[in-house]
Amino acid sequence: MFIATNRKAHQVEDELLLKLEQRLGRIHARQRLGIEADHEAQIFGQGLNFFHIENWYSVHSLIRNILKLSGLYWRGRRNAERIAVKYNTIECANLPALFDSFTILHISDPHVDMSQRAMRRLVELIPGLDYDLCVLTGDYRGKTFGAFDAALEGMARVVAHLKQPVLGVLGNHDTIRMLPGLEAMGIRMLQNECATIKRGEEEIFVAGIDDAHYFRVDNIEKVGSEIPDGAFSILLSHTPEIYRQAAHAGFDVLLGGHTHGGQICLPGSIPITLDSVLPRRMGAGAWRYRGMVGYTSVGAGSSVVAVRFNCLPEITLHRLCRPADPSNRADP
Repeated sequence: MFIATNRKAHQVEDELLLKLEQRLGRIHARQRLGIEADHEAQIFGQGLNFFHIENWYSVHSLIRNILKLSGLYWRGRRNAERIAVKYNTIECANLPALFDSFTILHISDPHVDMSQRAMRRLVELIPGLDYDLCVLTGDYRGKTFGAFDAALEGMARVVAHLKQPVLGVLGNHDTIRMLPGLEAMGIRMLQNECATIKRGEEEIFVAGIDDAHYFRVDNIEKVGSEIPDGAFSILLSHTPEIYRQAAHAGFDVLLGGHTHGGQICLPGSIPITLDSVLPRRMGAGAWRYRGMVGYTSVGAGSSVVAVRFNCLPEITLHRLCRPADPSNRADP
């Protein structure tokens, strides 16, 4: 019995590897799987940060128990379920005229298997929104290793309410083994790849990179080379930590998440930690770096413990627009 079960497991793994190689190419598929095998759930020493609290599962229970003893736990749970819709205007002179007022629904870090109540709130919000494109910037799973069936089931319930097209990237919580299941739902996953969005004779480019924070398998050079010089381009990255590389590669916009805005913040939304290597001003909301516009979503879900303080979860509607022509403005 054990031998038959073991043989079946190897067969499933071989079939998955074949699918991933056909989809991503042999090198990328084997590289990502190999790095996952070497470093999944590693607490120290991997990725951009030296320390990764989300991989330290024994401390998660400690944090939960401390919050319960303090009487704050249930308030934090309720906060984590209060997903809000935020609105952000992205003004770019390089935007083609036909894309003026083009709207992007941005969902990041849902961690769908962490809180069923939060995800119910999410699917209640989505049908009432008006948008032209939906982008997902990673971390669909709660844990960083192990089973992912619950995450795929939760994502299927969310995606069922989304309008096409839907583009996505993986985060540091997501195994590459989730890729076939996510794409079967209708999400076009961008693994160091680029998509073209057309309106009439005009087009914009949306590129997406694999996780740059923990597994570090991003390739901005590859996706950048697929975009014509001078074309309007958006980069989807789970983490905004690659802001320098993105700006110097010529991207107009960077949309990311990962930080959760701190998730547990001091009054005034001051994060205790962002679990990221980047300036604090880039840890949540809109920002600029050189000529590039950026936005860091605080996320729809929660990590480590499903609580939030002074940092409510969000989904974001980004409206792209061209700058107003100064010559058409009335004199003051």
